[in-house]
Amino acid sequence: MTFGRVNPDFRLEDQGIEGLGNVYYNLMEPALIEAALKRGEGTLGKGGAFYVTTGKFTGRSPQDKHVVKTDSVADKIWWENNRAMSPEGFDTLYNDMLEHMKGREYFVEDLIGGADPAYSIKVRMVTELAWHGLFIRHMLRRPERDTLDSFMADFTVINCPTFKADPERHNCRSDTVIALNFDRKTILIGGTEYAGENKKSVFTLLNYMLPLKGIMAMHCSANHAPNNPVDTAIFFGLSGTGKTTLSADPERVLIGDDEHGWSDRGTFNFEGGCYAKTINLSADAEPEIYATTSKFGTVIENMIYDEETFELDFDDDSLTANMRCAYPLEYISNASSTALGGHPKNIIMLTCDAFGVLPPIARLTPAQAMYHFLSGFTSKVAGTERGITEPQPTFSTCFGAPFMPLRPEMYGNLLRDKIAKHGATCWLVNTGWTGGAYGTGHRMPIKATRALLHAALNGSLAKVEFRKDPNFGFEVPVSVEGVPELLLDPRRTWSDKEAFDAQAQKLVKMFADNFEQYVPYIDEDVKAAAIG
Repeated sequence: MTFGRVNPDFRLEDQGIEGLGNVYYNLMEPALIEAALKRGEGTLGKGGAFYVTTGKFTGRSPQDKHVVKTDSVADKIWWENNRAMSPEGFDTLYNDMLEHMKGREYFVEDLIGGADPAYSIKVRMVTELAWHGLFIRHMLRRPERDTLDSFMADFTVINCPTFKADPERHNCRSDTVIALNFDRKTILIGGTEYAGENKKSVFTLLNYMLPLKGIMAMHCSANHAPNNPVDTAIFFGLSGTGKTTLSADPERVLIGDDEHGWSDRGTFNFEGGCYAKTINLSADAEPEIYATTSKFGTVIENMIYDEETFELDFDDDSLTANMRCAYPLEYISNASSTALGGHPKNIIMLTCDAFGVLPPIARLTPAQAMYHFLSGFTSKVAGTERGITEPQPTFSTCFGAPFMPLRPEMYGNLLRDKIAKHGATCWLVNTGWTGGAYGTGHRMPIKATRALLHAALNGSLAKVEFRKDPNFGFEVPVSVEGVPELLLDPRRTWSDKEAFDAQAQKLVKMFADNFEQYVPYIDEDVKAAAIG
């Protein structure tokens, strides 16, 4: 049977998906929570938040993500970074998944990716779990209810955690699979309950479609000055660098925390919500995000809680350090009502340098910005993964390699051209270690990072004296009001200056070795900006 609100000419049956059990279309948050509770999918927590665990998978499975190698995309996809799946394998996977789905309940949400209607796409999400429907209603943008009667999707995502793929039969890697077929406008997800696969599949889709139209797709957060969307800033960064925290500045308007586009019209959020890490979250340091964890409908993923009081434990990472909360953007009091901004005036590239070498902030030339954008550097520290006993560099091009279906130079060239056209100022900000590497030094004080960012965004930082960094060649401020001068020169923070020099040369070589893969594809000015 069919329940809910849907275009009568665009039901699942009209898409050839037949023989299912009850199908629930476009249920709103209370009904989705009610269904999830009846199905035993989770627990109703404080304030009406919904607590879930995701089983074996508490994070994404990038090695199980595939792009179907059809003739239309074969010469466009960055195959060194994306696993191929044959069209025949996908067809078999699709048929087998639909056969598996027969007789089972499914939840359908018709949603939008992209706040700018000129560049948005309509996405139908078909989920086996009711709480996945709740999650994706937060993450994507919700159309007006009266438009659902005529909604026609551009792409369909089918998520079926109980389905196990067969690597030989389906031309995939394991029994977990994420498969994107651009020709059939379909994405299949099987074998994992981790909800983040839903939103990142749509992000990957936009990362393919938009750059081909000259629109930059970015793994970044964004905000703008109060009552002044022209003064927009974007924050690139990998997990753990402070992308969500630093963009959620109470003195600025939040456009979004994770995925954005940059067109000739300006900046726009892809999403309608936020997906924030909650490990060590505190009401003092991040009051707005903390408050969402006890609001109605917020999805709480993989967190330990007191079974009597339902109090969440923000320090217990026994399930995973990647515990998260998902909530609609309007739960943040200073969030933009339009999720639109101007052309970025400032571009911040966040890195967590566990080697203790990079300064807390540096000004980049456009060529240096492209170099660091293609490098996408951060670092893992000892204890984060088994076998890591010292800081390990992580280079994820464009600050989001797992979501980049096109070659990285495509994104890098778009960024360079837009910087040149709109005159953005670029900054590299290190939220990692100072005074020594991880284990010896200490984390960059958040107060200093915020002070430097405020100075960069209000324009005062551009007026101070700068020095040229001897290792990386970028400009570093000599003195900034409210920031200890010693902090601005990493070498001076180390007691053993020779040890710093050795560590700096080690990091320089890591950058140079990683960047070799891009040298054949880049212009001479970026080659000149390369270090080592």
